[in-house]
Amino acid sequence: MKEEGKRMKVEGKNFALIGASGYIAPRHMKAIKETGNNLVVALDPYDGIGIMDSNFPQADFFTEFERFGTFIDQWHRDNNQKIEYISIASPNYLHSSHIRFALLNSTHAICEKPLVLNVKEIDELLEIEKQTSKKVYTILQLRLHDSIIALKNKIAKELEENPSKVYDIDLTYLTSRGKWYFVSWKGDEAKSGGIASNIGVHFFDMLSWIFGPIEENVVHLKQPDANAGFMKLKNANVRWFLSVNYDYIPEDVKATGKTTYRSITVDGEEFEFSEGFTDLHTRSYENILNGGGFGLEDARNSINIVSQIRSLVPQGLNGNHHPFCEKVLN
Repeated sequence: MKEEGKRMKVEGKNFALIGASGYIAPRHMKAIKETGNNLVVALDPYDGIGIMDSNFPQADFFTEFERFGTFIDQWHRDNNQKIEYISIASPNYLHSSHIRFALLNSTHAICEKPLVLNVKEIDELLEIEKQTSKKVYTILQLRLHDSIIALKNKIAKELEENPSKVYDIDLTYLTSRGKWYFVSWKGDEAKSGGIASNIGVHFFDMLSWIFGPIEENVVHLKQPDANAGFMKLKNANVRWFLSVNYDYIPEDVKATGKTTYRSITVDGEEFEFSEGFTDLHTRSYENILNGGGFGLEDARNSINIVSQIRSLVPQGLNGNHHPFCEKVLN
């Protein structure tokens, strides 16, 4: 029988994965596989990881962080090859700790969004990057979506001609979740960061990437299943509504059998980007492995936005609120 840590001698970069059982983990496994790389070891406290069999059945697997850490250390000591990257798809509140573990074990980190829960953690990780000469990458997949890149180019061209232009934007995103959601770590704001962090952070990143940094942040609605507010970006006024409650989905959308509703309007015109999401994690990995990728500073704007939202007092149906607020507060 082969010794642990010497089973997998294949070409490509070596990866480890922290968080193998969640919703997003299969996209990371797929991305590692489709970019021609190798998953050496995975960690998750839950041991029903059948998805491993169709991706990396020979990968070592641990349910205890201590044994996983020992394996990483032994791999680096006993082999002529290294684990170059640790992919992180663990619960949000553990991201910072797991990124630190990666850097301090001489690997780069690729972390699912939200990268961390507050800006202070970004500053701390920047220091560890300097100390270790390793890099933190975050998954900001909407920046790689063809339609969104096209929108960014269009807006950039218009702002060249009229730098003071301010766009009016409505962001509406509802993705239904069952009762399990509120029992899990995702329903605990201290662990997930709340609705805005959990399902909204990549939209806030995309909007601030295109329309500039935030200048004003107001929250109108803050409930466990729905958040809404208004933000003024450098070149946009944004009304936003996020929810995991099926009841708030428009009736015409419910009639089609859909349980998700996503809409962005720019100056009253619907921006269509419903397709093209399936391969964005693989494209993110390709971007990183080819010398690109989005790092700590790229995540700062969106983490700043969601951490502010967490601390703000909701204003109710006052000011420039999103129309869907009336579904909840009336």
